[in-house]
Amino acid sequence: MRHHPKTSRVLLSAGAALGLPAAQAADAGFIEGASATLQARTYYFSRDFSDIVGPNRQSKMEEWAQGFILNVRSGYTPGPVGFGVDAIGLLGLKLDSSPGRANTGLLPMQDDGEAADDYSRLGVALKARFSQTELKVGELQPNLPVLAFSDNRLLPPSYQGASLTSSEIAGLTLQGGHLKSTSIRNEAGDDRMQAMLGAVPLRQASSDAFNYAGADYAFNDKRTSVGLWYGQLEDIYAQRFGGLKHSEPLGDWVLGANLGYYDANEDGQRLIGDVDNRAFFALLSARHGGHTFYVGYQGMYGDHGFPRVFPNVSPLGNEVPTFQFASADERSWQVRYDYDFAALGIPGLTTTLRYLRGDNVDTGKGFEGKDWERDLDIAYVVQSGPLAGLGVRVRNAVARSNYVSDIDENRLILSYTWALF
Repeated sequence: MRHHPKTSRVLLSAGAALGLPAAQAADAGFIEGASATLQARTYYFSRDFSDIVGPNRQSKMEEWAQGFILNVRSGYTPGPVGFGVDAIGLLGLKLDSSPGRANTGLLPMQDDGEAADDYSRLGVALKARFSQTELKVGELQPNLPVLAFSDNRLLPPSYQGASLTSSEIAGLTLQGGHLKSTSIRNEAGDDRMQAMLGAVPLRQASSDAFNYAGADYAFNDKRTSVGLWYGQLEDIYAQRFGGLKHSEPLGDWVLGANLGYYDANEDGQRLIGDVDNRAFFALLSARHGGHTFYVGYQGMYGDHGFPRVFPNVSPLGNEVPTFQFASADERSWQVRYDYDFAALGIPGLTTTLRYLRGDNVDTGKGFEGKDWERDLDIAYVVQSGPLAGLGVRVRNAVARSNYVSDIDENRLILSYTWALF
């Protein structure tokens, strides 16, 4: 691996900062194993509300923002136990906003109702590896069935704590962790974690501990995997998950299944009161050439909607950009069609069209809640030329309900990633 002199000096300085001799750091792979990327992300987000339900009378959210995401990862020092460090730097800049159109989740909100002009964060995680087991302490971005990575705005969220991942047995991955605080998608600082039930944030209580443990086992030439997970937002809720994924070639087709079941209840001091939710989802797929067809079913059971850490999405089969279809007692269906234009000789161009409909919602207002959503996504990554690697994504969503506000939504996302070393 060849380094420019300036880059090498920077990397050797990083090794020295960790107390490593320069030669040892380089020879052991602390430097050779290092990588860094910088992503620029321009994000336009617009939501128009009609038939407004609830106390918030804001009729429109619309903002532009520019984000930068720097990821730096070292290799490991030599010896039976290798040590390293990861760092992430985030910067968000306001391009366009106003008090009447703010609060899209792209930018922090100030006390005067204005969106902040900028916000930034630097996080570091120390890591240690023994054999196929890795411990990380510091800034983390887990992606778990009980805590999904929700990078759906300008900058990604992160958590502060410790995680342990082990893959000592072929096909089996074990994970566990303790998280003590979070930096949500449009905030720079650390804060305690809050919960949501369905789409309703519960701001009256917070927790300084999210604990998790889980196991995933892949077999059948990795075409089949099963998972068992546990997550606890301490003193608020505890949740268990079991899942199955399978992929089956059948002639020119590939059939797929993604099945999952969640069970949740209140925890410890019950800071938000009782929590009673059981959720089942099944998402089936069939792929042929550039075409992929999906059909999905999702059911909520119990007295409450699906619990998750605010403001995360969830890995439920019918979770989509605008509505969650995860309210108390809700039943929902989904049909979806994806097409990859590489099959027509246009690599980099993909589309997604989906329609979801839910009913049987316990609104607590004496009537049955119903909702539906239609989404269209078009994405293209430039394949060659001076703009190679530039990604463009357009998303349009129409969502209607008889118990929450109707939404017309548009997003435009431009992204480009530089590999620094």
